[in-house]
Amino acid sequence: MQIAIPLYAGYDAADALGPYFVLRNVPGATVTFVAERPGVVADHGVTLTATASFADLPAPDVLVVPGTTDVARSTTDRELIRYVRTAHATTTWTTSVCVGSLALGAAGLLEGVRATTHWVARDLLAGFGAHPVDERFVTDGKIITAGGVLAGIDMALHLASLLADEETAMAIQLGLEYAPRPPFDAGTPATAPAEITALVRSLLRNT
Repeated sequence: MQIAIPLYAGYDAADALGPYFVLRNVPGATVTFVAERPGVVADHGVTLTATASFADLPAPDVLVVPGTTDVARSTTDRELIRYVRTAHATTTWTTSVCVGSLALGAAGLLEGVRATTHWVARDLLAGFGAHPVDERFVTDGKIITAGGVLAGIDMALHLASLLADEETAMAIQLGLEYAPRPPFDAGTPATAPAEITALVRSLLRNT
């Protein structure tokens, strides 16, 4: 089972690494970071190495598209969008984390599809014909989209249960000791103070 996580200029390493640490534990799965060309690909201070090119792994079983702090990059990177469109033709599951869903939209995959993304960009999904939903992650056909950053871990655990079974997914969760208990109830606009929501919206929409 080949799982591809594409890297591209400006990708968010947390979006890529969250699912990676889950999915590498799925029995029989090989998780590969891919890019237009093999080599080191930097985000904003963190570097990951793509060990294969898009051409080397054109038809993965699973595609996990990470987001970026620069929303425009996820919709204008022609090589990324071409790869997403091509890979999706043969995937069992096509997934995204955060604004990686916008790359799916730019590739023409979200028309009529229920989808989610980081809350600050959720309104952009409709521009690709998607039906935006306020969910941690959502499955529609073979497409699974996740909300912002760490929602990718939740999505990946769900994906692990589909690729293997629930017992395997639970064992992976326990091995990672993934039992979030954040010190603040400010993880969504519905629970965060209004001034904090406004601050984060202004920061993220201007990056």
